[in-house]
Amino acid sequence: MKNTRLFIILGIAAGILLLPLIAMQFDSGVDWDLRDFVIIGILLFGSGVAIEFALRKFSTTKNRIIACGMILAALFLTWAELAVGIFGTPFAGS
Repeated sequence: MKNTRLFIILGIAAGILLLPLIAMQFDSGVDWDLRDFVIIGILLFGSGVAIEFALRKFSTTKNRIIACGMILAALFLTWAELAVGIFGTPFAGS
């Protein structure tokens, strides 16, 4: 029964990963290659597994919200850095 939640989380991650693939079919502004899909796939699926681990590890709602919020914040900051280089690290190509 606990695996159902994991499959839902990973399904949502896969759905998010499909959005740029679909957008590439209709808009020339979205130009992703295989490397982009692999990197964001690792980020999304890794975050999904980390969220599932946090939900299993912590028993109180407050701790679950804090842990999931930190995981999502790390995901969004990493995604933003890779996309536009908000911190100017070498990962963004700066």
